[in-house]
Parts: sequence; structure tokens; C-alpha cells
Amino acid sequence: MSAHIAKTTQTCFFHIRRLRQIRRLLGSDVAAKLVSAFVISQLNYCNAVMAGLPESTIAPLQRVLNSAACLVLGLRPRDHVTAAPIDLHWLPVVA
Repeated sequence: MSAHIAKTTQTCFFHIRRLRQIRRLLGSDVAAKLVSAFVISQLNYCNAVMAGLPESTIAPLQRVLNSAACLVLGLRPRDHVTAAPIDLHWLPVVA
């Protein structure tokens, strides 16, 4: 599963980097929809199979979700990201 998670993380960060280039041209709602289409759909794919894996294995997926939330909300690198997915009504990857 670690290979699958690594590939998923790589793909999601690619989409986040591409969306970050056009973020200032988009509204917050459009950015949230694009992130949902490109990133969150990748995270949700086969997530039932990942149930019961150690937290260290699933942690990269949570980092992807946090990065996507920062992109949508326009947070700076030093801002706290803990409440960002909650504000967007996104469920955490690591429960």
C-alpha cells in the first residue's frame, strides 16, 4: 500500500502545484470545486482498503489534504492549517 499512497501523493501534489499557478484568477468556490475534482477524488479512491493502516503510512495523504485546504483558502505558509479542512467541511484522512 505504501507504493499506492506514494503515487497518489505525487499525483495530488502535481495537481495542487498546477492549480496554484492559476489560483489568483479563480474565485474561492471555483478553486474548491477544482480541488475536489482533481485532488480529493484521488484521495477518496479505494480509501476503504486503507482502513487499519498505521498512521505513519496514511500521514502523506493528510498532508495532501492540508495543502489543498491552504490552496483553496489562500493561506500563507506560516498560517495554521489545522482548522482549514474543518472550515471547508472536509473530513480528515487520519481519524
